[in-house]
Amino acid sequence: MHLAYPAVLSALLFCTGLYGVLARRNAILVLMSVELMLNAVNLNLVAFDVWLSKAAEETLHSGQALTLFTIAIAAAEIGIGLAIVLAVHRNRGTADIDKLRDTSERHDPDGPDSDARTAEQPGEAQKAEATA
Repeated sequence: MHLAYPAVLSALLFCTGLYGVLARRNAILVLMSVELMLNAVNLNLVAFDVWLSKAAEETLHSGQALTLFTIAIAAAEIGIGLAIVLAVHRNRGTADIDKLRDTSERHDPDGPDSDARTAEQPGEAQKAEATA
């Protein structure tokens, strides 16, 4: 088998993942695109390991070992990334990346806590005046 076939497939996978990272707005789809890019790297590692082991008669298979490490890192990345996306979705109500660019908490005047927050603010102002 020629080395060009897995290299071309890997390049197509990587470009598809790169397009998904740059064009998608949903955070879960961005994580899936990052996984596509990591799988393209894994395919390259294994293909070049097989190609180099034929040429050098090497028994170490370092490309396959690196692929196992990459799979472990990808599993940890998707676990932590999904946990962050779920936490952000619970707090903000959306997983749209364009709406999540501002990381500060904004007060929504029409939100469900608007009455409770306005009721607390005058009390806090009176406490500040009493201590001054």
